Amino acid sequence: MIVMALDHVRDYFNYSAFLFDPADPNHSNLPLFFTRFITHFCAPIFSFLAGVSAFMVGKRKTKRELSSYLVKRGIWLIFIELTIVGFGWLFDIHFSTLVLQVIWSLGISMLFLSVLLFFPRVYILWISLIIIGAHNLFDSIHMSGNLLWSFLHDGGMFQLNKSTTLLIGYPIIPWIAVMSLGYYFGAFYDSTIEASKRKKIFNQIGVTAICLFFVLRFTNLYGDSNYFIISASLSKSIISFFNPSKYPPSLLYLLMTLGVAFILLSYLEKFKTKVVDFFCTFGRVPFFYYILHIYLIHIIAMLFAQLSGAGWAKMILPTWVSYSPSLKGYGFSLWVVYLVWVAVIFILYPICLKYDRYKQAHKEKWFLSYL
Repeated sequence: MIVMALDHVRDYFNYSAFLFDPADPNHSNLPLFFTRFITHFCAPIFSFLAGVSAFMVGKRKTKRELSSYLVKRGIWLIFIELTIVGFGWLFDIHFSTLVLQVIWSLGISMLFLSVLLFFPRVYILWISLIIIGAHNLFDSIHMSGNLLWSFLHDGGMFQLNKSTTLLIGYPIIPWIAVMSLGYYFGAFYDSTIEASKRKKIFNQIGVTAICLFFVLRFTNLYGDSNYFIISASLSKSIISFFNPSKYPPSLLYLLMTLGVAFILLSYLEKFKTKVVDFFCTFGRVPFFYYILHIYLIHIIAMLFAQLSGAGWAKMILPTWVSYSPSLKGYGFSLWVVYLVWVAVIFILYPICLKYDRYKQAHKEKWFLSYL
């Protein structure tokens, strides 16, 4: 949750965000690229752990009750993405651009999981692996102007009418399979499975996934339409190698990110320190934090735009922030991005801590699970 905010601050504050993709080897540099790269791990881990959480919630419910819960929560998240979250990104009262990103992805994945959970667990595993492993076979299929195919795999921008554009940043394949994969592995946290056994299994899966990533990435054999290109510049080669496709997430992207996730899950669950408690505060109120951090970052961006002479109105955005032509030439160095990021985290910490305590003290209030 904390790392995620770094990329969002970069979107609104770094001058390069309005000029080029930070993962473009021809324009980027290593500090800028790795500022972007570290946030690649956020969305896959969100989705995977949402699946794990769904399994844990299901231990206290029947499958029908869990399915109903996932349907309601999924619809709620999609609604919030198109309203409160969408407005927070742009501050555009006309909603000129409707943005479907990670919250939409989590919502639609919950709807998919609400059906899939009735299947035997081994079927859930194989369906998830097949979708994740095989979806890159369709990378060469592009259907210009086909909204359904864009929802499913390609993503992109669509002009719905004269005044409204739809930006599909997260097509549903393979995101739905990442959550269902997490649901399968949720069973490994059952009390009947020893922590040492879980650690061993997760570590083996993580190492295998990362090794497979390196092999496929070096050979360009399969798994990503964004090929690894060796150039005369070492930094360009490094950027190219560690820049598998995220939109939609390729097999290599998921091997890289979920591989690391499995290793982290295998080693970190026993850590108990004040630093861990600090991080866990955000993790216990993720949706609440997610909404607040978008609005706070955008408000601070308006303040910076006003103080820099660009004018706060530039931050009323008709489209996604990095696509806004009026912001070219505006922005700050990378150190400012990190400074604002740290400020955002420390401003939100006491608010999230207070809300977390409120949630823990009022577990009888069902609606808090939706916030």
